[in-house]
Amino acid sequence: MSAEPTAQIAATPEPAATPEAVPTPAPEGPISLTPKAVQMIKVTREQEEMDDSHGLRVAVRGGGCSGFEYALDFESEPRDNDHVLEYDGLRVFVDAISARYLAGTEIDYVLGMQGAGFKFNNPNAVGSCGCGSSFAV
Repeated sequence: MSAEPTAQIAATPEPAATPEAVPTPAPEGPISLTPKAVQMIKVTREQEEMDDSHGLRVAVRGGGCSGFEYALDFESEPRDNDHVLEYDGLRVFVDAISARYLAGTEIDYVLGMQGAGFKFNNPNAVGSCGCGSSFAV
């Protein structure tokens, strides 16, 4: 997906309670991120020892048990034809092809009995696998 090495985002433990920052208004774009997702992406980026110049690439790849799978990677710069969004100082990159499959998708960070991780609420998905990382349109 990227010509340069990227770091995969893995589920991370929730940080200690801190005052909730008020996020900047959501930009117009193919996806939206909840304040909790933005917070956990920033925590992960810090744990990966990346500075604030690195943004999050959100993409759709062919594969997975349902046909497509979501991908989250850190990158330092957007590519040509990327949608570039910003959430509370976090840059988010979405390529034009992925944007078609992600239109209206909300990315959240959830904690549950099965662990913690990023959840994609994609209104375009007509089916998904049990693990929630792949989907069909």
